[in-house]
Amino acid sequence: MTEAVEGQRKPGWRVLFLALRQRKTAFMALFGFASGLPFALFLGTLYAWLTEAEVDLETMGVFSLIGLAYAFQFLWSPLVDKLDLPVLRRLGKRKQWIVLAQVLLGVILLTLSTLDPKSALGWFSLLAAIGAFASATQDIVINAWRIDVADEEATLDILSTVYQMGFRLSSLVGGALGLIIAARIGWPQTYVIMGGVLLAIGIAGLFAPDAEASASLASSEAELHELRQPGQLNPKIRNWALLAVGLLWGWSLSAVGVFMVRSMTALPENRPDPTLFTATYGPLIVIATIVLPALIAGLLVKLQREGRHVLTVEETHRSSAGQVADHLYRALLLPMTEFVGRMGWSLVLILGLVLTYRICDSIWGTFAYPFYLGELKYTNDEVAVASKFFGVGATVLGLALGGYMLTTIGRMATLTLGAVLAAATNLLYADLAAGGATMSTVSRLVGFTWAVEQFPGGSEKLARLMITIGAENLATGIAGAAYVAWLSSIVAKGYSAVQYALLASLTLLVGTLGRGALGQMIEQRGYHDVFIFVTLIGAVAVVLCVLEWIRVTRMGDRSGVEATALAGV
Repeated sequence: MTEAVEGQRKPGWRVLFLALRQRKTAFMALFGFASGLPFALFLGTLYAWLTEAEVDLETMGVFSLIGLAYAFQFLWSPLVDKLDLPVLRRLGKRKQWIVLAQVLLGVILLTLSTLDPKSALGWFSLLAAIGAFASATQDIVINAWRIDVADEEATLDILSTVYQMGFRLSSLVGGALGLIIAARIGWPQTYVIMGGVLLAIGIAGLFAPDAEASASLASSEAELHELRQPGQLNPKIRNWALLAVGLLWGWSLSAVGVFMVRSMTALPENRPDPTLFTATYGPLIVIATIVLPALIAGLLVKLQREGRHVLTVEETHRSSAGQVADHLYRALLLPMTEFVGRMGWSLVLILGLVLTYRICDSIWGTFAYPFYLGELKYTNDEVAVASKFFGVGATVLGLALGGYMLTTIGRMATLTLGAVLAAATNLLYADLAAGGATMSTVSRLVGFTWAVEQFPGGSEKLARLMITIGAENLATGIAGAAYVAWLSSIVAKGYSAVQYALLASLTLLVGTLGRGALGQMIEQRGYHDVFIFVTLIGAVAVVLCVLEWIRVTRMGDRSGVEATALAGV
């Protein structure tokens, strides 16, 4: 999708209300909820259930490996982007996969409710792994659906914000509320309720708008026909490139698959170290599936633009073997060549921004509880109130503010402001690490301390933590709304599943890979210095946002000049 011109200010509330009245917006909220719920259940509350069932920590560590499905979901994104399912294909290009994933997730949760985690651990772990895979697949397609169905009323910015609101609320339902329900009626009954919710959303998804299957098929046929036209790359060159990229992706898939199988089936003493795997193979997988294919795609774009190794009129024939290769090329390489060809050298700036924009919160999240509980000596109840309830509310408010700002000051202004706020709020945590004198003063001056002290268990210490977490989550909400909207805006509709999954995976993986170094730095330098360091990383993202803003503005100005010239003709 081409970038929107950012030069004009839009009436925020009017755009917002129009978007909220759209069917697409309502379904986006449902799909966002459906996307976040299994994530919370499989990677959060499931461990509480396993703990109550007295499953050992070693086994629970193996369960955590199902999170790799989310980190490496881009590896099978070409499949769900281009493959149509028998019977279900009539639902639409994206909806066929969304409905299937949601129904499958609902059935898995209902089945888990019938099993005892301790006596049926094998089946329990298998179903959890399949559920994580289905959940990650659902995320791929829902992100693509959001990009594909956006229009002038249900805008991409609003749909992206509503999606995140649904995701955050479902995390609260599957996390804190799930714990509360389970304490009263038990874990099996809780998972029955959650499974029923996903089944209901899957049934409701049947009525969601989507691209028509016939239109999708026509588009696919047009792409395949275009590949054999004069001026397109010679199939032999394409096939060599396809072979190289196929081998790289095949190795990556096999590496993840072998690691998962070994982890799930080997004895505890023979299981591979997940931290070592992520640190060692993670960068190699990124290079194999993103960096090297991008370079190959750039070479193909260069050859075609220079007219080298392209088809002549006499060579535009098709064979049955060529059709198979063309289908594979369309699924795996065409999304990359389209993106590289459209972005050019701007790709370097875009990748830099993707790698740095969310790194502040993506690498810090792992160390939040050790900081609150170990360093600052807060109780579990205090942290739960501050981070889970008050913090989630602040995030949702931040998303709402971010959505409003997207419609008033524009996408790039909101993206840049979000980067500034996300970086600056690390200084609030640095103050907490140094004793929290400044945050205590701010809390007292605005009357927040007094308000917290009116509740049982409220104290100045708790108020200090709540206002810090609230400010940070508010900034995270604004930045998150802008980032997802921007990321969605730079991908093409026809290739949204693959392109978005690839870019989003970089955001996840860089945080995962940076946690080891950050943990070592905390041990050596302490939390205060680490928060200052993370602030500096955020400052780099601010600079890159400004450069991207300039690029988008120039692209808009160039498009305006071209449109004026065409109008004059």
